Formats: sequence, structure tokens, C-alpha cells
Amino acid sequence: MSGNTAIKAEHLRKSYGPLEAVKDVSFSVRRNEIFGIVGPNGAGKTTSIECLEGLRKPDQGLIRVLGLDPQKSRRALNARIGVQLQDSNIASQIRVWEALDMYASFYRNPVDYEELLEKLHLYPSRSSFYSRLSGGQKQRLFIALALINDPEIVFFDELTTGLDPQARRTIWELVRQVNRQDKTVVLTTHFMEEAERLCDRVLIMDHGQIVALDSPENLIKELGAEHKIIFSVKGNFQTQWFSGLPSLKDISIFRDRVTISGMNERLLAEVVNLLTARSIRYFDLRTQQPNLEDVFLRLTGKEIRN
Repeated sequence: MSGNTAIKAEHLRKSYGPLEAVKDVSFSVRRNEIFGIVGPNGAGKTTSIECLEGLRKPDQGLIRVLGLDPQKSRRALNARIGVQLQDSNIASQIRVWEALDMYASFYRNPVDYEELLEKLHLYPSRSSFYSRLSGGQKQRLFIALALINDPEIVFFDELTTGLDPQARRTIWELVRQVNRQDKTVVLTTHFMEEAERLCDRVLIMDHGQIVALDSPENLIKELGAEHKIIFSVKGNFQTQWFSGLPSLKDISIFRDRVTISGMNERLLAEVVNLLTARSIRYFDLRTQQPNLEDVFLRLTGKEIRN
């Protein structure tokens, strides 16, 4: 295991009776990166994470986290990793400072939780009961509890589920701050925008297997998805005017709304130049770039899973 590797999993397998949840999965996580694991329900991502954390024992395979076997060296590993709690793990009538004080007592060298309260903007709520906190405040408390032992690796699981867009972006910035403190972050999420915005690399799982692993930028680039230009027009407009554009793949019009798609980044310049040359009045022009959600849907399908 190289000095730049924080986590290594090789040929990981885990079954529950006849259900093979994880099927021969191998990957590594680099130190100080934000590593995302995404996939539909039942893809095997939660089982994989729990094996890394030492909460589940794999049926087969090798796992090393900071050079340690999570099963054989669980106590030593627990002192060096932080794991985000779920809502059901916190007593409703415990105060914020009491929760931090209690969790600090579990470790030999905890950080000053008063400083965590300040950094995570929780100090004004330090005496509030957990049940009185907003969704965003609860998630910030979960982050604080995961950081109380000053871990080298932090595991966040669906950290922003149920939050409004403003609170979600606040949590994103906190995750970036955690990573800037030379900590490795392993993140599972259902939000593809979250993975695209935060992660250095993303592992996509489906049916217990890895279907893709790369940076969001490379995954999007390899998809080869179409770029779209959407705008409205007034007056006479004929789609055949655009038939000679080198980058054009398709053009459609519904009422006054025109959608043009193509596989080349030069498409926008070609369309605007033609609109200008023909003195076509257009407005509300916007571009739609391929994103990680397009990659996810292409690789895992669009059906809803329970």
C-alpha cells in the first residue's frame, strides 16, 4: 500500500443469503482527495462503505484503511477515522455541547469542541436541544461529531438529503473546508450535482459492481453527450437555415422555442453567427451542457428502484 493511498479494496465480496450485494469490487482512495461513491438503491455502495469502516465483515477480499485491516485493528482504526452519524443515533433531548462533550470522552486526544462549534457556526446553538435544531444545524452537528477525534479519513453518507438548496451549499463548503485540512473524504450521495461539484473522483456502482471510476470531468467527456442550445425566436424562422452547420446533430422547434443539439463545443459560436448573419431576432438563449447525471443515467438506467 503506497504512501499516497488512504484506502485499498481488492476483490471485495459480500452476500446476504442468496443476494450478492457486492461482487468482486476493487478500488483505491488517494490521501487528501474527496472520493464519491454513487449508485441507485441496492447498488452495493452502503455495504461497501460499511466494510471499509469495519461495521461489516466481507465474505472475501482484502481491505486496508490507513494500512490497517478494519476487522483485525478496529479499535486503532476508529481512532483515526470519522463517521457521520444518522439522525436516529442522537437522543432528542441532548444539548449540542453535551453531545460533543460525550463523544469527545470516547477518544484519547479529542479536538477542542468549542473550536468546532465556532468553525461550524453552531456556537449560538450550543445549549439547544438536538430536537430543536434545523435540518442544516443537525447536519453541521453530525460533521462536528465526525471530526471530534481529528480523523485522517471522514466518511459522509447522504449528508445533504432533505436539506433546502441554500443549506445544501453551506454543507458543501464545509466539506471542502474539511478536505482542505489535509483530510481524506469519502462521500456517498444521491445528488449527482453534489458529486460533480465536490468530488475529485467518482465511483459509480450498479448491481454490486463498479461500472465507472474517474474524475467527473473525464466521465462526462467520455460520455460523448450532446451539447444543447435553447432560445426563443420572433417572426419567420426555418429550421433548414441551420442544416449546413458542421456541428449540428438535431434541431427542433415547439411554438417559439428552438432546441439545437450537437456534439461539438463550437456549436454555440456557429449558431450565434448564423442567427446574426440572418438578422434573426432571438432571446432567452441558454446552453445545456452534459453533466454527471447524464453519465449516471446512461450507465445505470432510468428506472426507479425500491
